[in-house]
Amino acid sequence: MNKVFMSMAIISVFLLLLSFRSFEFKQGDDLSVDSLRKLYAGPALKWPKATIDSGVVYNELGVLPPSPVDMTVDSNKNKVKLGKILFFDPRLSESNQISCSSCHAPDLHWADGREVSIGHDHAANSRNAPVLENVWFFKTLFWDGRASSLEDQVQGPLTSAIEMHQDMKSLPQKLAKIKGYKPLFESAFGDGKINTDRIFKSLATFQRTIVSRKAAFDRFLEGNKKMMTDQQIEGLHLFRTKARCMNCHNGPLFTDNEFHNAGLTYYGRKYQDLGRYNVTKKAEDVGKFKTPGLRNVMRTAPWFHNGLFGNMDGVMNMYNVGMPDQKRKPEQLNDPLYPVKDKLLKPLHLTPAEKAAVIAFLYSISTEPWKDRSPELPQ
Repeated sequence: MNKVFMSMAIISVFLLLLSFRSFEFKQGDDLSVDSLRKLYAGPALKWPKATIDSGVVYNELGVLPPSPVDMTVDSNKNKVKLGKILFFDPRLSESNQISCSSCHAPDLHWADGREVSIGHDHAANSRNAPVLENVWFFKTLFWDGRASSLEDQVQGPLTSAIEMHQDMKSLPQKLAKIKGYKPLFESAFGDGKINTDRIFKSLATFQRTIVSRKAAFDRFLEGNKKMMTDQQIEGLHLFRTKARCMNCHNGPLFTDNEFHNAGLTYYGRKYQDLGRYNVTKKAEDVGKFKTPGLRNVMRTAPWFHNGLFGNMDGVMNMYNVGMPDQKRKPEQLNDPLYPVKDKLLKPLHLTPAEKAAVIAFLYSISTEPWKDRSPELPQ
């Protein structure tokens, strides 16, 4: 009888330990590499719970979505063809020297690799050129969200005095003098009329087709479980839990489509940039900038709106301490516009090995660029 009770006791202890281990799986703490790989090899619904702050609405990570442009429709194909030619044509600038591709080069993942872009008369911009891959996804464009559509956005660099410096009243006439453009506009719009709306529409439609390549992470999600290393799996787990990245970088494109203050406003100093506030004039928006998508992040340095960081170790170290806190000067104590760093940014206490694992995961969502050559320009 004692043996029976002893056996039952042993079984009870085992079940209790198993329940604790199951709880540990759910929380996602201190799991072995083998356990993590087994968990993340399964459906996302059964992944460990992500570390998400109260009030944050997020989407789970997923496979890269396709472009929304239906390329089986001839009018779309023709608009994309025209838009791509316009995108690469330096004659859209006043100097005939600068094209859209000057700051958004396909072999650089549609960015330019510079801290800030260089434009008309070699003028330096004040912000880093955003990557155009998957740009169709964003609700608003530019770092401060001042454009509500790609059609609206393309006007900015075209007319900017320090970018393409173009007079939009004269651009249609300028293009009309190039004989090869008339049949392209006719194929895209039904007749050869050239106007600003059609220029904007063509450029916008082309940009909606710019998508990144599927990465090792996508192949892993699609069933090839050998595509990610153990360190990358650990990094994925940390990205979703202890590193708190999912609070802002979530969904298949690793962005919440929102704006946050990461503590890099330089308020009251030489390189001050008030960000979203310049658009909304709301005090709570001072220093907020759009959350960039992280697809190909390891190939698109330098990072942040001002191109401040060119080394991911530096980025991880800054996030690990919760990003910088600028101390108020005595005269700023009652300043209603003094920027407040986003409450989602907190010290992470990641070890060197954990930081390295997160970076390894970021490599798993980064690929080489598509081979996309410049088109032949019309004469």
